[in-house]
Amino acid sequence: MSDVNDREINLDRMRYVKNTASSRLCYLAILLDVLYFVSIYKSDVGSWYYQILIGASIVYNLLFLLMAFLASEGVKNYQKNYSWLLYGLGIGQIIRIFILPTQAHNALVQVGGTEVPAMGDAQFMRVIIYLLGSAACLIGAALINQRKCTLLEGHLKSLQAKGAA
Repeated sequence: MSDVNDREINLDRMRYVKNTASSRLCYLAILLDVLYFVSIYKSDVGSWYYQILIGASIVYNLLFLLMAFLASEGVKNYQKNYSWLLYGLGIGQIIRIFILPTQAHNALVQVGGTEVPAMGDAQFMRVIIYLLGSAACLIGAALINQRKCTLLEGHLKSLQAKGAA
């Protein structure tokens, strides 16, 4: 009986407490994206990084940061629709691996008469970890938010049913 009461109390608390788990995972995803951003844009190997792809990446990064922060505020208030935005952003982070980092890792640039990779192995692994970590945080935040929203909706419906009876 105590487990049922504890569960009921925890569900009722959700009406008054913010969804900090999902929100904090969004903040961590933003932090990992900023680390990715810094790692990529501090690179200056030859002229490879002076192209339209970098400009598009900067614009996408700014949009990502804005949307991830918006989603962090939305999930804080148990808004289920923001889970879909988080899923999309997480998938976007995974797709990004195959665009700029992969191209930079495979590109060779002439520097001082020798060919060097535009992005070395260590930096490539680091940015992959940042993007995968960011994606995992976003997808985790979405899953947690969907689960909590479903539980809260069910609890609110049961309260309405008890009130109507």
